[in-house]
Amino acid sequence: MREFNLNGAKRTEAGKKAAKNLRANGLIPCNLIGKGEAVSFTVKATEVRNLIYTSQVHAVNLNIDGAECKAIIKELQFGPVNEELYHIDFLKFDENEPITVKIPVKLEGHAEGVKAGGKLVKQVRDLTVKGLWTNIPERLLVDVSSINLGKTLNVAALSYDNLEIVTPKSVIVAGVKATRASRAQGK
Repeated sequence: MREFNLNGAKRTEAGKKAAKNLRANGLIPCNLIGKGEAVSFTVKATEVRNLIYTSQVHAVNLNIDGAECKAIIKELQFGPVNEELYHIDFLKFDENEPITVKIPVKLEGHAEGVKAGGKLVKQVRDLTVKGLWTNIPERLLVDVSSINLGKTLNVAALSYDNLEIVTPKSVIVAGVKATRASRAQGK
């Protein structure tokens, strides 16, 4: 998992009007939640752009007025009309305790069913995993070379070192669908 450094400043005012004023000044209201505490702070919108608009998952090194901690993004809120970033919730975690995050899936290999004329279909974009943040990869690589025509690959068939897959075992990760051309060859 990549790391991202982010500086913030505590905020004293709360509510809609205060949040609207912050956003007008180029700041994003944020909350840090974890271990029975909650801290309200702001970050510059320009500083979080590379953190938000990426497919990678980051461990965030937060520095809020000199107090440092590690966190991950728990939730993002966007505006309904212009999809402007409205709010970020961070989840504080201890480096020695496992965390649960969604990790993007990348399919690897050439499926047997594709060689027979089928089409490989990715069913999920990400899987939820649990583990120490140092063991969590940027993306989960899934080998699809064993999938035959008309068959699927479930989460139950996957395993990764030092990671527990939290996504239900029955969820289909990828499959090979028959195409018209493959059906015509079968006749």
